[in-house]
Amino acid sequence: MNMKTLLLGAAASVAIAPAAFGAAHEGERGRDGEVKVIYWQAPSIMTPYLSGGTKDLEAASLVLEPMGRYDETGALVPYLATEIPTVENDGVAEDLKSITWKLKEGLVWSDGTPVTSADLKFTAEYCMHPEGGCAQASKFDGVESIDIVDDLTVTVHFTDAKPNPYGPFMGAQSPIIQAAQFKDCLGAKAPECTEANFNPIGTGPFRVTDFRPNDVIQMEANPNYRDPSKPAFATLTLKGGGDANAAGRAVMETGEYDYAWNMQLAPDVLAKMAEGGKGQAISAFGTLVERIEMNLTDPSPDLPEGERSTVAHPHPILSDFKVRKALSMAIDRPLLVEVGYGQAGRATCNLVPAPELYASDNTDCLTQDLEGAKALLEEAGWTDTNGDGIRDKDGEKLSLLYQTSTNAVRQDFQALIKDWWNQIGVEVELRNLDASVFFGGDPGSPDTFQKFYADVEMYANNFDGTDPQAYLSAYRCGNEPKPSSQWQGENINRFCNEEYDALLDELSRTGELDKRGEIAKQLNNIITRDTMTIVPLVDRGRVSAASNTLGGVILNTWDSELWNAADWYRVKE
Repeated sequence: MNMKTLLLGAAASVAIAPAAFGAAHEGERGRDGEVKVIYWQAPSIMTPYLSGGTKDLEAASLVLEPMGRYDETGALVPYLATEIPTVENDGVAEDLKSITWKLKEGLVWSDGTPVTSADLKFTAEYCMHPEGGCAQASKFDGVESIDIVDDLTVTVHFTDAKPNPYGPFMGAQSPIIQAAQFKDCLGAKAPECTEANFNPIGTGPFRVTDFRPNDVIQMEANPNYRDPSKPAFATLTLKGGGDANAAGRAVMETGEYDYAWNMQLAPDVLAKMAEGGKGQAISAFGTLVERIEMNLTDPSPDLPEGERSTVAHPHPILSDFKVRKALSMAIDRPLLVEVGYGQAGRATCNLVPAPELYASDNTDCLTQDLEGAKALLEEAGWTDTNGDGIRDKDGEKLSLLYQTSTNAVRQDFQALIKDWWNQIGVEVELRNLDASVFFGGDPGSPDTFQKFYADVEMYANNFDGTDPQAYLSAYRCGNEPKPSSQWQGENINRFCNEEYDALLDELSRTGELDKRGEIAKQLNNIITRDTMTIVPLVDRGRVSAASNTLGGVILNTWDSELWNAADWYRVKE
């Protein structure tokens, strides 16, 4: 087979960089004053390498940039790179074992120093450090070495043929960091570099002037940004905290803010807000799945600190597949969609719901089966021996702690799911945590989703671009958060399956699109249907809100929502 056919049609999906808006919107940098953005999940850190939280990734994307991004269609577009490397333009080797990236000439950091290939090589070394606990380690899966060709060029070498070589330096999850600023932050020292982590020097349209974790970030236009007419806004305020309801009202009813992220609100609530006349909800589907994660390890506080929720102690209840399956069977997903999202949601059994090539036809979970769930628990030995409605086995109650972030829709989901689980004999304690803390990644906090000091937890995330390989690779054995990685890591469930890892290796070697699709579906099915480690609930459309006076906004479900903030401008009323 011609190796040029193995690149996932990369050349066909490469687009030119987003064009500037019309001349009417061009002019002097900073001409439109202030733009105000509200993320009700407040950012906690300004580097995606130390947090997998979407709110941190997106805040950082205003400052830190990758070589290329995915546009609103999922196409690859160059940002710091001169072009997207492909086999056709000789940027990807014929044997698919290397990719060569070339920086645009004249790029400088916000401190005025030049961006060089040494920064790219350092970025990879930073994330690949074995003691660093990089939250985006799967982006560098299979990287053997990185060679500096010249001041503007690096070649990434892979251990095996890499049909999808766009892991390192591609998308908001894998931006370039400045070697000079982070040189003393390698490995275990990474979380200790407060100044660099809160105030990174970047190439993006803005730079941080004041960072208050879990509260507010003040930014100003980057004076060294590569386009002298951008950004149109002199300053940017990113306010965090509160809730989705207050954020939506601040844009659509009061007009206090220009952009609000993640309007996780019931459809009737959004419609009522839009009547305020100041802004509108915008939405698009991508790969964002609200799901329940099962903890396969024991989170008991009776264990010594450092051993809770680690592979040293399997979960006493959830290690049993029949229990996990019963919990899934008890859930009425279509009702969750109706209550929480309306037309902005679709019931799903898949972790990877799109693109169609990679989406399994798994529909087994879509019909609630309470009686079947009860029978399965009986089969697993969980019975109600004392008549209190709660099942027990060997003297232990079937009792679970169920946590998520504080959000009206999520608390509605918790209440419904708790009731269904109660009906099948499961005792449920609910906990909701401030989203800024839950998704913050602070290794000292007991309340992060990575530390997972609960039995089950619920949240949503997605992946950059249209290929799910790096996303699915998160669940490789050993990639779990643990004390030795400062509780960073992507394998939140502490899942380990040899068949799964072997299929990941096969996926990384496979270039034929149809075959890649089949392998991805198998991986999806293993971690959802076959093991019920992840229990998908809703394929969520991304819903945000934009002011009627904010121009240039293009909602992007394949990258950071703030991906084109450099192109935003004020619409004159």
